[in-house]
Amino acid sequence: MVGLVVVSHSLRAAEGIEEVAAEMAGDTQIEAVGGDGDGGIGTSATDIQDALDSISDGEAVVLVDLGSAVMNAELAIEMSDTDAKIADAPVLEGAVNAAVSATSPKATLDSVLESAEEAGEISKV
Repeated sequence: MVGLVVVSHSLRAAEGIEEVAAEMAGDTQIEAVGGDGDGGIGTSATDIQDALDSISDGEAVVLVDLGSAVMNAELAIEMSDTDAKIADAPVLEGAVNAAVSATSPKATLDSVLESAEEAGEISKV
């Protein structure tokens, strides 16, 4: 099963997104990562790597909130043994779409990534 890693500059935001996505996720593993490691706003490549390494099935879609989170997620993916890809998607909507997609027994890393990225095309009004 493909897991999800939600990265935000705020741990509380990442945990909130994880909470919403988990409503649709079934048994999908979702890890929330946020903050600079010292309780402040920011992201930590090491914390992201730890979350990636905790994904039990070794594949993860990573959803990020802002630019520097992408840089740290890229670094974390390079350091991790987990096969992971960053979604070019809105973090909340992408996480929900990815969570639903990941529940399928036929889900692959690429199919979950595609579902996350399709969220960028959803009109809200």
